[in-house]
Amino acid sequence: MKRLATAVVAATLLLAATFLLPHPLFLVVAVLVTDWAVLEYVQMARAWAPGAPLRSLLVLVPALGVGLILLTPSPDGGVPQLVPFGAALVLSAGVATLLLLGRTPLPQVVPALGALAFGLPYFAVGLFAAGRLQQIDPWLLFLGFAPAFLGDAAAFYVGSALGRHKMAPKVSPNKSWEGAAAGFVTAVAATAAWGWLRLGEVSWQLLLLGAACGVAAQLGDLVESMLKRSSGVKDSGTLLPGHGGMWDRIDAVLFALPVLLAGALLWGPQHLLP
Repeated sequence: MKRLATAVVAATLLLAATFLLPHPLFLVVAVLVTDWAVLEYVQMARAWAPGAPLRSLLVLVPALGVGLILLTPSPDGGVPQLVPFGAALVLSAGVATLLLLGRTPLPQVVPALGALAFGLPYFAVGLFAAGRLQQIDPWLLFLGFAPAFLGDAAAFYVGSALGRHKMAPKVSPNKSWEGAAAGFVTAVAATAAWGWLRLGEVSWQLLLLGAACGVAAQLGDLVESMLKRSSGVKDSGTLLPGHGGMWDRIDAVLFALPVLLAGALLWGPQHLLP
């Protein structure tokens, strides 16, 4: 009951932010949510590199995520050559220089490089995708949320009731193949329902996009579980009763939204607009 009540409140706030807030204010909310998850990641990553300046991610992630939105010319345009070049520079020379200036203890340099070089694009690309999708059309962002969250709920409840075959027992002992199948089917069904109600049709391209988002969402959940297990942590935090921390709640969409945005841009955003 606690898990369900939290989900209802969170979904209401999420939908309100998605559809009611103008783009700049939505970005502010998205940055705050993402940075909360980043803080939970940083607290966990301290086990790998306690002397490294990992809190710099609280500034670097919003800077990169919002910067990508500002530097890309239009929602349906390509990415200028300067953007990937600058991102590569930050992830190589920039991160290494940060550790040097932060006087990171030498035994912690390699783990800290991994924590920063992974954490920066991991959170920033998700933030960028959320902001860009909401900018194109809030309904597109909703299309990304629905398969991820509904699929997660189906996987949890079906897996709890019928799960017999463990999916990744060392990474996430409670996840089962039965739950994963239910989550995947729910994600595709949610995408089909979105297409029928929003566009008046359900194309095979849309179903393929929904399937890709459903798979990405489950991979995102497993990746976070892998990182937590490697640090001996069960939940990333205690912010959301029944769900854990903020990172626990958005882990699926951090993978699903970039997949949706990439698919939308490759297919053409006009095909997803009424």
